[in-house]
Amino acid sequence: MANTTSQRTRKTNTRKASTDAAQGNASVETKETDGASVKAIIPKDIDAHQYVIVRNGFQGRLVYKSRRTGEMFVWDEFGAEQEMELQELKNAKNSYKKFFINNWFMFDEDWIIDYLGVRQFYKHAIPIDGFDNIFTMKPAELKRTVDALSDGQKKSVAYRAKELIAAKKIDSLSVIEVLENALKIELIEK
Repeated sequence: MANTTSQRTRKTNTRKASTDAAQGNASVETKETDGASVKAIIPKDIDAHQYVIVRNGFQGRLVYKSRRTGEMFVWDEFGAEQEMELQELKNAKNSYKKFFINNWFMFDEDWIIDYLGVRQFYKHAIPIDGFDNIFTMKPAELKRTVDALSDGQKKSVAYRAKELIAAKKIDSLSVIEVLENALKIELIEK
C-alpha cells in the first residue's frame, strides 16, 4: 500500500540511518522537512528473529509464557532484563496485550515500540532508569505526571513510594498527599 500525503513540502532530504539493535540492525528512514525530523520504521528491513532486551516494568516478579513455543520468560525484579525475539513480542502483543497496556514490558530503544505498533501505550511511560526521579518532582508536576500514567505504572509508583516512605527517603508531606490523591490509595496511616 503506498503512502500518500496531501501536504506540499519544500526541500525534502531523505537519508538512511542505521540503529543498532541488540544483535542486528534496524533500518530507519529519516526525512527532514524544513528543519523538522520524522523517523519512520521500515518493517521489511528489520529481522523479526533478532533478539532485543525487554525490561520488567512491574514492581515484583513478572512471568510471561509464550503461547507459540511454551517458553517461559521470568523477570525476578523491577528493571530486570530478558532477551526476547521480536517475533515473540509481536505474538505477545496479540495474545497478552496487558503486558504493553500496563507497561510491564519496557524497552530502552524507542524503535522497538514503533516496530510493534504500541506507541500509544508508552506515550507517558516513565523509563526504568529514571523511575525514582518522579519522587523529586514538585507537587503540581508530580500530579500531572502520575495522572498521565498507565494503571500498571501507577501501581508501580505506589509500590515504590511505599518502599521509599518506609526507608524515609520520601518525607515531604505535600508529595505524599499528591501521590495519595493521584493514586487513590493510602500510603501512610493517619
